[in-house]
Amino acid sequence: MKIALTIAGSDSGGGAGIQADLKTFAAHGVYGASVITAVTAQNTTGVKGVMEIDPSFVALQMQAVLEDMDVAAVKIGMLSGPEIIRNVALTLQDYPHIPVVLDPVMVAKSGDHLLQPEARQALTDHLFPLALVVTPNLHEAGVITGFPVQDMETMEEAARIIKAMGTGHVLVKGGHLPGDAVDLLFDGTGFVTYSAPRLSNKNTHGTGCTFSSAIAANLARGMELKDAVQKAKEYITGAVENAFPVGKGVGPTNHFFDITRQGV
Repeated sequence: MKIALTIAGSDSGGGAGIQADLKTFAAHGVYGASVITAVTAQNTTGVKGVMEIDPSFVALQMQAVLEDMDVAAVKIGMLSGPEIIRNVALTLQDYPHIPVVLDPVMVAKSGDHLLQPEARQALTDHLFPLALVVTPNLHEAGVITGFPVQDMETMEEAARIIKAMGTGHVLVKGGHLPGDAVDLLFDGTGFVTYSAPRLSNKNTHGTGCTFSSAIAANLARGMELKDAVQKAKEYITGAVENAFPVGKGVGPTNHFFDITRQGV
């Protein structure tokens, strides 16, 4: 069985972060290992608090996994602060053969900030050059580039700017655009678009985490990036379409919809 590693924050509500990543890995038949960067007190209505893990202990978690297991892909989510980012980057530099999917998590679905403002430069400086693909949503792409990203033209412009920061590929996620949910992959020379019908289900907590971890799982299984994104797009569409209410706010996507709809 292939192994994927997630480096992210813990969501006590179980819908995003480490919990969403491990569920996604399992749904793809991939063994999931984890490095926790922060512990959040959150539920479907919002984030009540964030407690960072000591940066040196984040690095120690990574070393423990990477020294022991043959990790085939890494997914990076919430990193919170600049020192954690630097420690993650320093550790990953010793494993250049492992493809890295970087989801630049900045704000939770509830609007709560998950990345310190002073950490944004560290993210682009230290981790973008190590990533096979960076997967910002429209808001994150706008923060990174400094201008509003709100249509296909600005998505393409943002992708070019982010690619120039040293990352291998850029996947700008257009889930917040009106109309179909269209994502844009840029490799430095051309664009590939991935489109799915817009769904009305409001339970979308953890979609970004789930999408990026599905890409990582597919890479771990040996897929090329374009195919990994296509399969992940199909998976997240099904997970949102079959999402269910949990709690009083925005519920999670259904990571195991293929199983639950079969009545297993």
